[in-house]
Amino acid sequence: MVDDSLDPELRRRGRGACSNVVGRFERLDRRFEEDGWDRAPEERVLRTELSREVPRRIISYNRSPDLPFDRSINPYRGCEHGCVYCFARPSHAYLGLSPGLDFETKLVARPGAAEALVQELRARRYEVAPIAIGTNTDPYQPIEAGERVMRACLEVLAGCDHPVAIVTKGTLIERDIDLLAPMAAKGLCRVGISVTTLDADLSRRMEPRAPGPKRRLEIIRRLSEAGIPVRVMAAPMVPGLSDHELEAILREGRAAGATSASWIMLRLPREVSPLFQEWLQSHAPGRAARVMGRVREMHGGKEYDANWGQRMRGTGPYAEMVAARFRNAIRRLGLDARQPALRCDLFRPPERAGDQLDLF
Repeated sequence: MVDDSLDPELRRRGRGACSNVVGRFERLDRRFEEDGWDRAPEERVLRTELSREVPRRIISYNRSPDLPFDRSINPYRGCEHGCVYCFARPSHAYLGLSPGLDFETKLVARPGAAEALVQELRARRYEVAPIAIGTNTDPYQPIEAGERVMRACLEVLAGCDHPVAIVTKGTLIERDIDLLAPMAAKGLCRVGISVTTLDADLSRRMEPRAPGPKRRLEIIRRLSEAGIPVRVMAAPMVPGLSDHELEAILREGRAAGATSASWIMLRLPREVSPLFQEWLQSHAPGRAARVMGRVREMHGGKEYDANWGQRMRGTGPYAEMVAARFRNAIRRLGLDARQPALRCDLFRPPERAGDQLDLF
């Protein structure tokens, strides 16, 4: 099977993964075979491809006891930000695609998501609770500018006063302040902005198409000025590479207007581990052994432990030390105040043409 994305001469500028290994469900391997046709340098560029699917359902439910939500929406599959550490990469294997370069170059938009959302919110058995968006792939990645799937879903939620919690690193969220600010005023929304590092060079190499650190702090500032509660997320902390920045990230987030904070340790489930180790050997070979040594130390000698309550923080002395640093920092910065729960009492099912209007 010929796969141009495996071409060693292909220019991968602006991409996070270094390879495009097959997903765990595939029976056949892939390798590059030169076909004898010389290609000009400008043709040897790995470009983004976009396909579309119309979902029948858009709300996904989970019962994970270590997650603060039980339902979420994913407007897109795959993410062009290309963060090499992204724990969502293995989900691309379910599409018959690679969690490597395919994840950040072969994207799937979900037009019709808003219409599916309306139907689900109107269901008689639906019980309102906050919907999380951005917990898998970023709803404000670059293709949202043209596709506007996230915008359409947000319009539905705003129209029926449904609570929502959003996680992103994308600047496009600023476009939707006109919807988010009124929702925040009613206690219906909050936003988390993830800041992995304040080192612009490290950010460019580790999350190549995501906004840089300074720009993300500006997102926090603009949302906060609009009255939208923002949480600065020091996530993921990469041991031996970015973990020393934890306090600085929290401090800068607080200065930008964040009112709460959280942190997550680097997670390397399934295909993410070999992809990340490959990236380390390419971009930080001198630190690779130290980074992976710390990772294994926090997971009982393994590269990942999926047990609830441990998968996002790890265990052992090192993980406990980082957790203590976080607690001390948020207490010192005033980021430890408990945030009020999002309101669910204002929700009303979305209206549709032909509905009888309320008389009172």
